[in-house]
Formats: sequence, structure tokens, C-alpha cells
Amino acid sequence: MARIPFNRPSLVGRELEYIQDALARSQLAGDGHFTQLCNRLICRKTGAHGALLTHSCTAALEMAAILADLKPGDEVIMPSFTFVSTANAVVLRGGVPVFVDIEPDTLNIAPERVEAAITPSTRGITAVHYAGVVAEMDRLSEIARAHNLVLVEDAAQAYGSTYKGRQAGSLGDMAAFSFHETKNIISGEGGALVLNRPELMERAEIIREKGTNRSRYFRGQVDKYSWVDLGSSFLPGELVAAFLAAQLEEEERIRATRLALWRQYDEAFRPLAAKGRVGVPHIPDHSTTNGHIYFLLLRDLKDRAAFIVHMQEASISTPFHYVPLHNSQAGLKFGNTPFPVPVTEKVSDRLVRLPSFFSLGNSIERVIERARDYFRS
Repeated sequence: MARIPFNRPSLVGRELEYIQDALARSQLAGDGHFTQLCNRLICRKTGAHGALLTHSCTAALEMAAILADLKPGDEVIMPSFTFVSTANAVVLRGGVPVFVDIEPDTLNIAPERVEAAITPSTRGITAVHYAGVVAEMDRLSEIARAHNLVLVEDAAQAYGSTYKGRQAGSLGDMAAFSFHETKNIISGEGGALVLNRPELMERAEIIREKGTNRSRYFRGQVDKYSWVDLGSSFLPGELVAAFLAAQLEEEERIRATRLALWRQYDEAFRPLAAKGRVGVPHIPDHSTTNGHIYFLLLRDLKDRAAFIVHMQEASISTPFHYVPLHNSQAGLKFGNTPFPVPVTEKVSDRLVRLPSFFSLGNSIERVIERARDYFRS
């Protein structure tokens, strides 16, 4: 029986043609033709003022932390239910990630918990759009404005999702996207920093290019470039950008395919949810999802473990997601959790993700039938 992985990368368009084109152009370092093309495509999609391709979403988050001028001891409020890069970006600047709880329906950061966690040391909020569902950005924006805080979207999973008719990535001061091979739009590794405040753009270019004003030099604005600020090597190479450009051009088709899979799962498992046997994703009426993740919430840790084994016996991979940060070894060392996070702790024990990728096709029926067999038994 063929194994069904959780994820499988796919060629969807002109990836190989664009890679050959990049080779023919004789520039494999970053910021060539395809990097610039990707930047334009991302800006066009999100409506942002500017976009800068990075080698990962992690890099984009680290750039955002530098742009936020975080100093040692500064606090940034974020969900504990997220990937480590969200917190690491703050810790690397000497800041303190402050972990708060999530909403029980969307699994996104709870705005009332954010407001309660604000102290004189708070400098920012990072909103994670879990599973491609955008957090409650209007309320978070109100809180950020009221307290003069920087609002960053960790939109790693949300490229193409919308909130009240607006694109993910257009709703905060800055946003970070991921194009890791597990995401909808992929380049193996890759990411982008999106900027919605024009005054941040020039410094972002400097930070991304090792702290130099190299971009200004190539635009003819200075006669030589030199070291002017903090920075690091956050650029991807042109082969990565070429692959990504082909994927970005097919974003609507990729999203439609993922959404079709998401809806097929939802039709299969929502009746079980109505009976209280399992939890399923919730999409608020004012939002749309890009279909990035379809998850199930089992009854408890024992139930989830048994489900994963049941699926593994049929060669189907169903990983869990996430291990909370607040009580991890590094979270206890570097972070602060001012209030209990019961929803996070309960969800992290129960959640399991179902396979979803562009080429899954009719194999989804095997996943659904095997899962139904578990619930019947």
C-alpha cells in the first residue's frame, strides 16, 4: 500500500523553465530578475507598500524585530501556540516573548488576553494566523494603536487568506510569509517580509543586505555602498526565487485545489463534530481560508495517540501541531506567561493534521475512509 505523506511538494507551472532562465541570466545571487518579480507579485497580491523576499519566514520575523527597534527587556505579546521562530525573533534582540492564550474556535491569539498582558515594557504584538485563518486584526489593531505598539502578522500559513475583504499581510505594520515546502506556495525554503508603513522600506532593505545601503547604490542614489546599520544575509538565491515565482503565478489555482481538499474533509467530518465526537476548524463569517491545514481535535491525548497509530498502520501520516512554547525549556528560560493558557494546553494535546497537498487527488478518499473507520470503532 502506497504511503500517503502529510505533505508532498509539487511542480505546478513554469518552475523548471524559470530555473533554466535564471541560469541563463548568469546571476544566482539574490536580488536578481526573479527576486524582483516575486517582490512585485507579493505586493500585487497583498496590496502592501513593499515586499522583500527572504530565505525563510524566520528571517522575515527577525527583520521585523530589528525594524521594531526592540531593546533588551522589551516585551512582545504572542500566542504560545505557534512555531519557535515567532518567539526566537524577539529573543535574539534581547526581548521577552510574553505568551498568552488562544481562542477556542479559530485557535488564534485572544485579543482580550493580549490587552490584559500589556505592561509598561510592552513594545509589540505578534498575531499568528493559524491554519490560514486570519486573527481578529481589527481588535488587535485598536489595542496596538491605543498603546503605541508595533503589530506584526506572522502570516506564515496564510498567503491568500482574507479578513473582512482584506488580504492577510496587509493588516499590520509588517507581515512575514513562509514559502517552506509544507506551505501552499513553496520554494523549498523561503519567505517574505511585507511592509505596510512606507517609512520602514529603506531600512528594511539595509537590514536585509547585511546592514549596507547596497540597494541605494544599485539605484544610483549613492556612489558607493557601505555598512550603515544592523543587518544580516537574509536574501534567498535566484534559483529559489525562480521556483517561487512560478508558484506565485499559480497561486489562485493552488489555493482552489487546497480549498477543494479542505471542503472534502469538512463535509466528511463536520457531521462527527455535530455529534460532539471530534472538533473541526472554524472559519468566521468575515474571513476566508486558503485551505492550508485541515485539522481534527480529538477528545484527549490518549485518543489522539490512538488515532495517529490507526492512521500509521494504513501508511497515512497525520502529525500533531504545536508543542506550546510557554512551558518548553527555552520558553521558561526566555519568556513570560502572565496568565494560565488552558485553551493552548488542551488544544496541543488534541490536535492532529490531515494530509493536504496539491497532488493529493483521490487519495484523500483513503484518508477519509481510514479516519472514519477509527471513529466507527
